[in-house]
Amino acid sequence: MSKLSGESDDRNAANFPIAVVAEPSRWRPQFVWLVPLVAILIAGGLAVQSIMQRGPTITISFATGDGIEPGKTKIKFKNVDIGVIKSLELSDDHKTVVARAEMSRNSSSMLVDDTRFWVVRPRISAGTVSGITTLISGAHIGMDIGTSHTVRREFAGLESPPVLASGTPGREFVLKSGNIGSLDIGSPVFFRRLQVGQIVSYALDADGAGMTIHAFINAPYDRYVTNDTRFWQASGVDVTLDTTGVKVSTESLASILIGGLAFENPPDSSDRAEAQAQHMYQLFGDRNEAMKRHDSIVDKYVLTFNESVRGLTVGAPVDFRGIVIGEVSAIRVHFDPVRKEFSIPVEVSIFPERLISREDWQGNAGSTQSDRKTFADYLVSKGLRAQLRTASLLTGQLYVAIDFFPAAPKAAVDWNEKMPQLPTVPGNLQGLQESITNLVANLNRIPFDGISADLHKTLSDADTLLKTINTDIAPEAKETLSAAREALMSANRTLQSDSPLQQQTAETMRELSRSAASIRSLAEYLERHPESLIRGKREDTP
Repeated sequence: MSKLSGESDDRNAANFPIAVVAEPSRWRPQFVWLVPLVAILIAGGLAVQSIMQRGPTITISFATGDGIEPGKTKIKFKNVDIGVIKSLELSDDHKTVVARAEMSRNSSSMLVDDTRFWVVRPRISAGTVSGITTLISGAHIGMDIGTSHTVRREFAGLESPPVLASGTPGREFVLKSGNIGSLDIGSPVFFRRLQVGQIVSYALDADGAGMTIHAFINAPYDRYVTNDTRFWQASGVDVTLDTTGVKVSTESLASILIGGLAFENPPDSSDRAEAQAQHMYQLFGDRNEAMKRHDSIVDKYVLTFNESVRGLTVGAPVDFRGIVIGEVSAIRVHFDPVRKEFSIPVEVSIFPERLISREDWQGNAGSTQSDRKTFADYLVSKGLRAQLRTASLLTGQLYVAIDFFPAAPKAAVDWNEKMPQLPTVPGNLQGLQESITNLVANLNRIPFDGISADLHKTLSDADTLLKTINTDIAPEAKETLSAAREALMSANRTLQSDSPLQQQTAETMRELSRSAASIRSLAEYLERHPESLIRGKREDTP
């Protein structure tokens, strides 16, 4: 029985699970740790969001850091904040100031190769005032978006604001000038006294011989700029004195103070096609110079004068009967070693188109060099000569006159010379001097001593004659005058209205009137009855 009892105990033990001893856990979750966990998750989300919303970082170099404060100076586009300056430090070469800026995320597409930055501060230049609001709010960085597609993160800041914003409608043109005058960036450009553009840049040419100026004409006025448009300096006041009086002309008050340009098309211009952007023009000094006729054909001649050319300058007109047909291009001095004499060769530019009418020129009359030579030979054979004349007695200026002198010695043009020479005649002053010299020589040949003796003798004879008249002729003349006075008084009495002569004369005139009336009646009767001359007057029928 004890054996059975033992087996029963073993079976019961096999049916019960075996207990395993477990060690107590060292960490137990507590709800107090949920608060910092949530805070960490929120902070992480905000950090990720901030990083995702942060824009690119750029650097801008300026010549000076004046007005820029890290953490305060904003970068604005159209007066909207799109970035802020974070730091400011010198460049490695210590020549510029490098500003590091953090931009907004939506500004990434704006940061391209030709994007421009500048410091906006109060400025007064070229008659314009800008940045006045920064006196209160402080300076900020201005931005102008470029049109390039190349991404850029390092920029060089401008020292002054750009004159035009990118994308402004219009066209830019290039002007060549000998000097800048009173122009500056931002100077206005006028068309018929209306401001239509401005100067955007200028630079000295590489050879130092002139200036290159870039002018921007706003749309829609840029369509008035053609290939034949003339540009001129419109600065200051243009005073002109002519036969009609004094004329004062200016484009506007702004052009007097800050300078400016103006352009216009010549009235007889045939090229009305719109000019392409960057078309190059010459900049003239004034409107009169700009509107001069620009001839396409120029013939060079030399004129040799043996007289003084004081008052003749380069650019002086060559005049043909009041019409300017050329201008003086050079004045030189020549010494002839054979004749041991000095002469003054004056080079002139002749515009043959002005000597021939437009219709003849279009008909090819004189359009070729051979035709022009033949024409010049014909004119010289007819007495065409060049002469120095005075343009103004006040200033003493001279000009070259081309005219016909039939009495001038025969001459011809030598076309084999490098520069053909036109014949000349002495000028008015030289001719006047020669006339005065000849007059003095003729006066010197007059025998004034003999004339004086003869005149003295003549005066003595005249004195004797006067004495004779006074002693012999005067008394008889006095008696004659008295008799004439008596005759005049008698005639006056006779002609009185109540004199018998006057009454008899009146009666005679009345008789003559009645006789004339009778003769008139007789003539009328004979005209009606011519047979009465033969038959006699018929009696009136009762």
